[in-house]
Amino acid sequence: MAESAIPLAHPETARECPFSPPPQYTARREEQPLSRVDLWNGTRPWLATRFEDVRRVLQDARFSADTSRPGYPLRSAGTKALTGGLRSFGQMDDPEHSRLRRMVNTEFTARRAETLRPQIQDVVDGLVDHMEGTAPPVDLVTEFALPTASLVISRLLGVPYEDHAFFQKQSITRLNRSVTEAEVVRAEEELSRFLNNLADKKADDPQDDLMSRLVNEREATGQLTRAETLSVVRTLLTAGHESTANMISLSTLALLQHPEQLAAVREDPTVIKSAVEELLRYLSVAQNGLSRVATEDVNVAGQLVRAGEGVICMVNTANRDPRQFDAPDDLDVRRDARRHVAFGFGIHQCVAHSLARVELQVALGTLLRRLPRLRLAVAAEDLSYSYEMVVFGVRQLPVEW
Repeated sequence: MAESAIPLAHPETARECPFSPPPQYTARREEQPLSRVDLWNGTRPWLATRFEDVRRVLQDARFSADTSRPGYPLRSAGTKALTGGLRSFGQMDDPEHSRLRRMVNTEFTARRAETLRPQIQDVVDGLVDHMEGTAPPVDLVTEFALPTASLVISRLLGVPYEDHAFFQKQSITRLNRSVTEAEVVRAEEELSRFLNNLADKKADDPQDDLMSRLVNEREATGQLTRAETLSVVRTLLTAGHESTANMISLSTLALLQHPEQLAAVREDPTVIKSAVEELLRYLSVAQNGLSRVATEDVNVAGQLVRAGEGVICMVNTANRDPRQFDAPDDLDVRRDARRHVAFGFGIHQCVAHSLARVELQVALGTLLRRLPRLRLAVAAEDLSYSYEMVVFGVRQLPVEW
């Protein structure tokens, strides 16, 4: 197979539709499903674009998620700052990955997520109440999507919501591909200092929250170091609000742009679960994909990937693969899309996927039920999108009802 490469530039230069992956990647899926790509630092990892190959790489232990390994695909200069120090357990391999993940697994089971549904419903109802008391138009991102995700993860972790502006700012810096390494380092240091001070308070005055349990049950017994506690909490805090918030706002926009699908969700509330799975598949907001590096020679899609070579798994093109989904470019809220890879696949699948599903079900279902005349307050073509972010989303979403 030829090793011609395409540049991995910011996707705003190639996207034709904000809901769809850049057509250059879609074309590669059909023509060269495993092909070279040029990164910012001159490295040329492989780009996996088919559903079958993406799942294969993500579940194969011969592909490492360890960001400190030579050859691991670094997507921007800023990401270099995230390869050492307080790495997340998602950036580690077993046994360290499993050891740290086990510390929080019980907090994020499907059963646990369901027990949180009433609390999430209270959060969402309160935000819709506030919207109804506000003269439209309002920005759905700042008035509903971000507060929903931030309030839920703050309460679960035990991070004061009044500090949400601070941790959102640091999270945005960490996930922005256009910032410098120094800016990411500074954001990491400020967030770590904030969380360390909070951990000290939890040690003196524990509450019924995850951070208190990590500090007083895991750290105090030697199962976790303070650095590991901070790493776990920081990972959950950052990922726990940014991805969900973007999914809430972008899903709302997608439904507003597909009125027949919107009507299907409104007319039959039982459709919300399949609608959420379909929106996760259709939008695939992790636009940077998921990176791995081979630890030994492995054959993928008929191509030899040598030890030390990186692979970027594009979940957005995988989730639009016609070999797995009929009419994949159509939004169909009644589709059984549960086999999508929006949360990854294998042992590194997003630990909070069950919680995210419940949040999306409650947020979207409630919003559409309580605001039946919800509509865009601006022309769709006037909206702008966060192309520079690891997690794709719409910057503002002015709506009225």
